[in-house]
Amino acid sequence: MYLTAVIDVFSRYILGWQLSNSLDKQTQTDLVKELFEEYGTPEIINSDQGSQYTSDNWLNCLKSNNVKISMDGKGRAKDNIYIERFWRSIKYDYIYLNPAENGMELYRGIDNFIKKYNKRKHQGIGRIKPIKLYAALRKNKLKSA
Repeated sequence: MYLTAVIDVFSRYILGWQLSNSLDKQTQTDLVKELFEEYGTPEIINSDQGSQYTSDNWLNCLKSNNVKISMDGKGRAKDNIYIERFWRSIKYDYIYLNPAENGMELYRGIDNFIKKYNKRKHQGIGRIKPIKLYAALRKNKLKSA
């Protein structure tokens, strides 16, 4: 199974995620399109250099929405340290401790984990909960618009 997640770097809030049994290039594109509709289009998106993120499907989706494309250097996990920290958390705090019997069980467990992750205090953002920080950020953006 392949987990895709989108994080807001400022607040560490997981905006959305998707679980798939393939690395189909459309999966990630569908996710970002949904997030564009829900949260608006970001100025920039950073990803690794996986085949789904170097495909014309992904690149054309971002370009057509005027999103700047940023990619980690090969072998440079620290280029996108915020999502890498999330991957570590979900693996060590949930997936490795709770081997799923099937895809649906895995999906429900990940959903529960991410909801808790967004509501727990994070040291890197001053012990604030990502959901609260993101909500404040959105509120301020709406006021200034």
